[in-house]
Amino acid sequence: QVQLVESGGGLVQAGGSLRLSCAASGFTFSNFGMRWYRQAPGKQREFVAIIDTGGRTNYADSVNGRFTISRDNAKNTVYLQMNSLKPEDTAVYYCNVVLPILTNYWGQGTQVTVSS
Repeated sequence: QVQLVESGGGLVQAGGSLRLSCAASGFTFSNFGMRWYRQAPGKQREFVAIIDTGGRTNYADSVNGRFTISRDNAKNTVYLQMNSLKPEDTAVYYCNVVLPILTNYWGQGTQVTVSS
């Protein structure tokens, strides 16, 4: 079955960096775009970044220029490099894939906490 397992979260000071990983299994990873979302306490889950099968990327305005999404098809893994972190980046970060037919799969999430 489809599994997405995030890792790499933690506590970091403002201005610091973290790299999140999402290991995928149960589907042909290289054939699908991958996304990162986040959800802060009391807020709705929001889009962070996407990488398509050709490596093209797109970002939410709030993270553009600070975060970088990448993928390693040999390892079935998608990454999110987060630099210049701000307290408002504090959230649970989720990996996401949409498989046929319009079925969303989510990981369990990884907590990122940025202290001021």
